[in-house]
Amino acid sequence: MSAILRLDVSGNPLHWIGQEEAASYYAKNLVAWTLGDPFQILHGGRNRLSGVQSIMDIHPVIAIRGKPWTRFAAPTLTNTTLFRRDGHLCMYCGNPFSEGQLTRDHVHPVSKGGKDVWTNVVSACRRCNTHKGALTPEQAGMKLLAVPYTPNQYEYLFLTGRRILGDQMDFLRAGFHHLQA
Repeated sequence: MSAILRLDVSGNPLHWIGQEEAASYYAKNLVAWTLGDPFQILHGGRNRLSGVQSIMDIHPVIAIRGKPWTRFAAPTLTNTTLFRRDGHLCMYCGNPFSEGQLTRDHVHPVSKGGKDVWTNVVSACRRCNTHKGALTPEQAGMKLLAVPYTPNQYEYLFLTGRRILGDQMDFLRAGFHHLQA
């Protein structure tokens, strides 16, 4: 089952929620607007007088009334999200690898003062990471194929999503770094 993308009333993506949480927002009349066609229909109880069963259409993207979100904190760095950010490619040799075959490489080595932050880490296969060792890519004679960056809130929600629906992906892609400017 797909999750629902929750936004604030201004359209800032906040997080993924389940159908139960989404249903509670609908029931409390807190859904300001939606995107996409309903993809889930929830069936409720029957009206005691009319016998009509209640139904609720759940949309893939919902904006919730309330105070707009103002600031996005840098997302937590994990190997899973790092490898997904880098497309499961080694950022030195460019070959694709499974998550179990990749390592977190610090472009500026931790032993030389580098930090364990998004802007200093890339996915690397074991062979390339071992070859690079505690050197910078320049010192090791290796070329970095992409500049490491911190994902914004749109990218991070993509990185942490499992089964992202088309309407959700269209919304998130509009906020990706490479499409801005």
